[in-house]
Amino acid sequence: MMEWMLYLAAGALAGVMAGLLGIGGGFIIVPVMLFLLPLSGVSDVYLMHAAIGTSLATICVTSVVSFRAHHSRGSVDWPYVKLLAPGILVGAFLSGVVADFLSSSVLAVIFALGAVLMAIQIWLAKQPEQAPDKPSRSAVFITAAAIGCGSGLVGIGGGSLVVPYLHYLGEKITRCVGTAAACGLPIALAGTSSYVVMGWDARMPDFSFGYIYLPGFLGIIIASSLTAPLGVKLAHKLPAQKLKKVFAVFLFLVGIHIALKQLNIF
Repeated sequence: MMEWMLYLAAGALAGVMAGLLGIGGGFIIVPVMLFLLPLSGVSDVYLMHAAIGTSLATICVTSVVSFRAHHSRGSVDWPYVKLLAPGILVGAFLSGVVADFLSSSVLAVIFALGAVLMAIQIWLAKQPEQAPDKPSRSAVFITAAAIGCGSGLVGIGGGSLVVPYLHYLGEKITRCVGTAAACGLPIALAGTSSYVVMGWDARMPDFSFGYIYLPGFLGIIIASSLTAPLGVKLAHKLPAQKLKKVFAVFLFLVGIHIALKQLNIF
């Protein structure tokens, strides 16, 4: 019962923050999982793999809710989704293959680096200049694959990477978020599938599906789906931009802490 309560609490926090700040919960869920999964019997050898895999599994559900809401408002540019999807699918599936060859400590350092870069992006709130000429389809495929793989290696839906790239490709900034939300589903599906396949023979606790820890997945999904609307309501009452700055500082400190811990400095 205590285990379920902890995962429900983690999901509630992730849901509120995602709704409040418009930021996917992966950068919240993974650090929480690093704390909770050892209490559930996950070995240090597979700790980071399980945290990332379970985070991606939750995004399979939350991304559907997110992009359907954006689609209903006409803010998803489906031609761009179709353009990026092939590369994203390949890259996201490869992320699990790559992760399986890496130690939990190396994955943790990669996540820490991603968290620090994400924090800087949130703090600066800048988008790249639009490309003077449209890239070739092969260049788009390679970039989309890199986005998919990078997202899969840190357990996020990829919005923080897809939005700037869509803007670079010439997408209207008002439609970048909705289109990126739709791209989160193929990232999550392919990434989750890969973490299931590659972790099938791992010595995970009962109720695991590859590297996916099902009690954690269910607890987070149930709670986050209930609290995300609350976060959206709070976003209209609280200074969201200032809160994003606070979250950026928090995320930066989390990234630094994880990196130093893995390097045995802290």
